[in-house]
Amino acid sequence: MPQTLHYGPIAPDDPALAELIARHAAESARHYPAESNHHLDGAALAAQGAILFAARLGPDGPACAMGGYAPLSATEAEIKSMHVEAALRGQGAGARILGMILDHARASGVERLWLETGSLPASAPARRLYEKAGFTPCPPFGSYRPDPMSVFMTRAL
Repeated sequence: MPQTLHYGPIAPDDPALAELIARHAAESARHYPAESNHHLDGAALAAQGAILFAARLGPDGPACAMGGYAPLSATEAEIKSMHVEAALRGQGAGARILGMILDHARASGVERLWLETGSLPASAPARRLYEKAGFTPCPPFGSYRPDPMSVFMTRAL
């Protein structure tokens, strides 16, 4: 019998998240060159003030999906570290976490969200998720520079 997923906030440096962050970075490294990877570990996410959410297998189990946002200014933020374990993809975990991000950001006074994701076929499901949630393509933002391996998107809240 499959375990129930438990959704909620999680600290970026929570040990339950460390392995998922590492698998997320490793999967991206299989598809994209180092100069096109913009992953942060838990300590770096915490230093940026990231607010993260996770789906866990059981109330205290390992994280199997994650995502969050980090402030860019008082009214703008960037989606960070969206990832769902391969075995759970297509079952709504990513959409549920993205919904939690949108709700929390809106309630916190964020008026616009930005994101960077990959341009290759491996990232197509992520781009579709963001498009369904109302994100549209945009030019690079913040410290990002044009990169054929990146797609930049934004959405007003």
